[in-house]
Amino acid sequence: MPDAQNEHVARGLESMVSHSESNHDVSLNIHMHGKNIFEVPWIHKMIPGVEKLAASYHIGNFVAIRDTQEKIFESMPIYARIGMHLLFYGTAQETILHYKSVEHLLQEQSVKQGKIYDSPESAKSIPSFVKTYSLDLNELLEPDITKYSCFNDFFSRKLKPNARPVQKLDNPRGICSAADCRLTVYPTIDLAKQFWIKGGQFSISTLLQVPTNSPTAIEFDGSSVAIFRLAPADYHRFHCPIDGVVGDVTHVPGQYYTVNPQAVNEPEFDVFTANVRSILYLTHTATGKRVAFVAIGALLVGSIVWTKGAEKGTEVKRGEELGCFAYGGSTIVAVFPKGVIEFDQDLVKNSEEPIETLVKVGSSLGTTPTA
Repeated sequence: MPDAQNEHVARGLESMVSHSESNHDVSLNIHMHGKNIFEVPWIHKMIPGVEKLAASYHIGNFVAIRDTQEKIFESMPIYARIGMHLLFYGTAQETILHYKSVEHLLQEQSVKQGKIYDSPESAKSIPSFVKTYSLDLNELLEPDITKYSCFNDFFSRKLKPNARPVQKLDNPRGICSAADCRLTVYPTIDLAKQFWIKGGQFSISTLLQVPTNSPTAIEFDGSSVAIFRLAPADYHRFHCPIDGVVGDVTHVPGQYYTVNPQAVNEPEFDVFTANVRSILYLTHTATGKRVAFVAIGALLVGSIVWTKGAEKGTEVKRGEELGCFAYGGSTIVAVFPKGVIEFDQDLVKNSEEPIETLVKVGSSLGTTPTA
């Protein structure tokens, strides 16, 4: 939508966030998808040309189903596409409306959306969210949606204890998926940058916010990375991928950019190293090496909450909960030092295509190679 004016696009984002406070059909505000755009008159007035956006652009991504390797198209909520437009057809520092910059707009609207979804009134949005994303309530620890106090309470919903079994649990060197997500994996940072992360500033030191010559940067030199992208419909609690011990947590302030692949694949845009993030260090039982577990916020995200991940010194097993995201689509980047993981080949193959693979918590990620 290069011909759209950023003022109109920004006003549209503001309106959709505000609309979510009074209109509880999520498919008619921030979770509007391409097929819905033609049905909502007010959005046409706020963003002239939005019909062209819906008709001419994919507004989504292809992902691979792991068991069958079937490729399916997942449409993108309109708020993510608007966030990308503001950055790709302008600059993060551009002054817009009554905001100091586009960055300021995205941050303020993200905080506002979190507050809206913390209110008791927001519980009325849960039924339409369930319908929009065809969620399976039977796997929830509390399947009765009337029992949730607000939208964010449902968004960070818990599953039944047996809902996500850990694969290869009898193998002490097994490593599993940390989230229900769209996954890419790369044996080296160089491969990650070749196939997926195009931002020129991405590196281990910038991701972990440490000097390039620091002991931590040296410790993680040559690491493998797994990128777990959570879409809005996903179960938003994240789990431990290894058997290990909880260590320190470092919080890094930052922006609230979208983590959609189209943003991650943008050469001039460093999503993972620009966004707000919280880094948990886990000591891997099998190797004694530290693994960096980086929870990254995103556009309209509310917060990153550590549960067991906040209990320093505690032993954790694969599949145990570490924390959760409040409202928003978010991402985890796990950084594994040399010798900790050999990724499953089907995941490597898809990632080199490149295409994300749909996986669940506990699904096999790989194994620690024997010495």
